[in-house]
Amino acid sequence: MLRARPRIKDALLRLQLRQYIRDVSIQVDNSKHQQDSLRKPARMPIHHLMVGTWTPPGAIFTFAFDDEALTLELVKRTEIARDEPISWMTFDHDKKAIYGAAMKKWSSFKVNSPTDIVHQASHPMLHDPQAASPETNTRAIFLLAARKPPYAVYCNPFYKHAGHGSVFTTNPSSGALAANVQNYEYQPNSGIHGMVFDPTETYLYSADLSANKLWVHKKRAPDQAELQLVGAVECPDPRDHPRWVAIHPSGQYLYALMEKGNRICEYLIDPATHMPVFTHRHFPLIPPGIPNRWTQYRADVCALSHSGRYLFASSRANSFDLTGYVAAFRLSDQGAIERQICLNPTPTSGGHSNAVAPSDWTDEWLAITDDQEGWLEIYRWQDEFLARVARVRVPEPGFGMNAIWYD
Repeated sequence: MLRARPRIKDALLRLQLRQYIRDVSIQVDNSKHQQDSLRKPARMPIHHLMVGTWTPPGAIFTFAFDDEALTLELVKRTEIARDEPISWMTFDHDKKAIYGAAMKKWSSFKVNSPTDIVHQASHPMLHDPQAASPETNTRAIFLLAARKPPYAVYCNPFYKHAGHGSVFTTNPSSGALAANVQNYEYQPNSGIHGMVFDPTETYLYSADLSANKLWVHKKRAPDQAELQLVGAVECPDPRDHPRWVAIHPSGQYLYALMEKGNRICEYLIDPATHMPVFTHRHFPLIPPGIPNRWTQYRADVCALSHSGRYLFASSRANSFDLTGYVAAFRLSDQGAIERQICLNPTPTSGGHSNAVAPSDWTDEWLAITDDQEGWLEIYRWQDEFLARVARVRVPEPGFGMNAIWYD
């Protein structure tokens, strides 16, 4: 018995040693798991989007999209001034404010959360004495918020008396529209419907649908909001009528969407003059062989994916009996269009809208709105195929302008 005790003691020691090693291993594994959890970004399956309306009554609609359950639901209708429906909205640089093109006004709202949106300011159009009159058809149509200081907002009217753009400063703490510091000239018959800055936010490119031109302006200084004219170029075809512009992150290529021409035209940016130069490459936004192609359809919006690898564009039909179309293009690292991937019909004509809105954190999700029937739809972009995964209908007058992704 006395000789057995050391063996028992040794066995106990070995058992305790094994348990100690096991405990240490568990602690190490737990620590590694915690470190990995800290390194990996938290997954947010719920994403919110906001959408406005073309006609009164004014409202901002907030939706929640679950990218795991693939569900989409309306979570809040925020009532705003009845006569200030927002036909185009955008966020400020940090998504704490929404800016709206609101009939005869330029408006701004504080975003406390996706469901807590509060009106800040509404400014009349001051670029032309007749623009703000209820007797004219001049309408606030588009605005672009700068992503770099001094965080100005650039605004475009449309229809008549639309020969100037307007520049607004913003409140540094709230993001609210503050003062109309400049009304810069285009030409008397202009009607700008879309703009985009180059990646440095030095040069501003404008699509003049009415005058059939692309304009280039330059900021007077990096720390100033005001612009000065660089020049303008005529579009390749007198029937083109450019409605939208997008620019590649490289700053080397510009894409002009032609509303009446129903095509995307590729432009190279001259590094010396910063003027767009047509490459003579263009791609259709409606199928070939359509009768009355110049009058049956109107191209709408183009936008790049988050990575800058793809360009999406859409067109609308002028009859509710026809469908609109959405197209996707693959881009090179420099921005040249490598090929057209698809040209898919949309569920409706699109009405005034059919606006494409890629998410700003991944290439996977794309929103499309229409105001023929009032749909917001979410599509998945995977392996260069486009598939609708969720949609919701809002049966309110004018619903279905552009969608903006909050998170």
